[in-house]
Amino acid sequence: MPVRFKIALLALPVVLAGCTSSTQFRQQMEPVAVAEAQRRGSFEMDCPAATATLLSSETLQPEVRTFIYTGPERAVYNVGVSGCGKRTTYVVICPDNGDNACFDGGSRTEVQED
Repeated sequence: MPVRFKIALLALPVVLAGCTSSTQFRQQMEPVAVAEAQRRGSFEMDCPAATATLLSSETLQPEVRTFIYTGPERAVYNVGVSGCGKRTTYVVICPDNGDNACFDGGSRTEVQED
């Protein structure tokens, strides 16, 4: 077996591992992100009946990208939360680092009365 062929066989799994779809990750993490925003909105608005709605989502490329290290892609969700006559929006960020966890990046708007 030629050396080039062996190297290509060894490199194939590494190349394929980098081909996971960012769209699949965004879809997988969407319910987690919406639930995170709903929990925070429910608390901040003092409204247990608050509901969350996904407004938009996108994938951000890694901030750090070098030959040796590449940071994780991040799915970013804009989620609207409303209830008890109030509404607000949140930015929720889910890094694709294997934790399957999201964090609430902060409120985009102040809680408003409807």
